Amino acid sequence: MKRVSLVLTLAVAAGLSVQTAAAQTLKTVKDRGMLSCGVSQGLPGFSSPDDKGNWTGLDVDVCRAIAAAIFNDASKIKFVPLSAKDRFTALQSGEIDVLSRNTTWTLSRDTSLGANFTGVTYYDGQGFMVKKALKVNSALELNSASVCVQQGTTTEQNLADYFKGNNMKYEVIAFGTNDEAVKAYESGRCDVFTTDVSGLYADRLKLANPADHVVLPEVISKEPLGPMVRHGDDQWADVVKWTLYAMITAEELGITQKNADEMAKSDKPELKRVFGTDGNLGEQLGLTKDWVSRIVKSVGNYGESFERNVGAGSKLGIARGINALWSKGGIQYAPPIR
Repeated sequence: MKRVSLVLTLAVAAGLSVQTAAAQTLKTVKDRGMLSCGVSQGLPGFSSPDDKGNWTGLDVDVCRAIAAAIFNDASKIKFVPLSAKDRFTALQSGEIDVLSRNTTWTLSRDTSLGANFTGVTYYDGQGFMVKKALKVNSALELNSASVCVQQGTTTEQNLADYFKGNNMKYEVIAFGTNDEAVKAYESGRCDVFTTDVSGLYADRLKLANPADHVVLPEVISKEPLGPMVRHGDDQWADVVKWTLYAMITAEELGITQKNADEMAKSDKPELKRVFGTDGNLGEQLGLTKDWVSRIVKSVGNYGESFERNVGAGSKLGIARGINALWSKGGIQYAPPIR
């Protein structure tokens, strides 16, 4: 009996030793004094630089929120623009600490890339954009069309599934980058451009005459987009995961950039836990007690970020739809902070 207990004790100790060795990302980021965040090469509303090199977007805000939670400074970030093809290699190699780049959560990616998804920042789906001059009203009218698509994405498989499922023929014209695919579509090399619907709205803004193009009504796939981290570091996965959940929870509780300091004075138990005036939840993550306050004061709650970057207050003008809170007709939902 003593021998069994000794073996179990040694096994547990060995397991803890491995976990401790693997859980280095937060320390590495703190020691470096900066977060390395993988983003797109330019997708308005999600991650794109302005003419001065300042990055903005919903995915960018997630990275800024992580930096705010760690450093109390949302600017301590190095943004690394990545193509769809190179994004996973950059994460696996340690070039970036987190990938926040309109990336779809799938089973194969969750199991074969040595990485973990940490939540859903935007519930999306694949769609189609065509020139109004074609007078096409439905994707079911696209038989024999030529379709521009970006390589290395879930888009290609969804496209094949949709056309095969509807007994339609098509010609695929694939490109290495999203911008190449958009330019080819605009120049007339193909009849249709396909990507996530949010991406279609963003890419339409890049066209010379956006009003000449229409996004068709069909949504042909589920594309839950969210940040990724490497396997083997549960602490870092928790930090990234709960940063996103903190933004969603803040919206649920009515905490905004403007009222965060005032709300922090509340005696309500839920608010006291969130703001760290009761308990040590932030410290359990390896952060400070005021981690949620840091996040919200720096980037706002989820709703504020959504509206500013892709919603009614943005050039994209996308309705909240299913990305509304669960309590307001959507499916965006965060586990409780307690």
